Amino acid sequence: MTDPAVITGYHAHVYYNDADSRARAARLRDLIDEKFEVVLGRWRDEPVGPHPRPMYQVAFAADQFAALVPWLMLNRDGLTILVHPETGDQVVDHRDQPLWLGEVLDLNIAFLEAGNTRA
Repeated sequence: MTDPAVITGYHAHVYYNDADSRARAARLRDLIDEKFEVVLGRWRDEPVGPHPRPMYQVAFAADQFAALVPWLMLNRDGLTILVHPETGDQVVDHRDQPLWLGEVLDLNIAFLEAGNTRA
């Protein structure tokens, strides 16, 4: 068993794949920024790293999980969101510990296994 104390924070990856879903992702991004203490990553309009679709990242502290994740569950507007812990092991965090809101996507775990860290 791994102690949850190893979690230093979380990432949420908000995926989109067309103009409509990008617009919904933009509205969600604005609301997240207004309501929570987070660090918003840049828009990635092409798949990057292990992520198979365009997305942006939301980094947040462990103490924000109980407020942010349930809020995302109820307000994701049909978007797919990956939430994973930050434990220092990118492969395990993405492959073994993910929480999916919406569709489960196939991540390119081989990218992370090769020692890449741009996730």
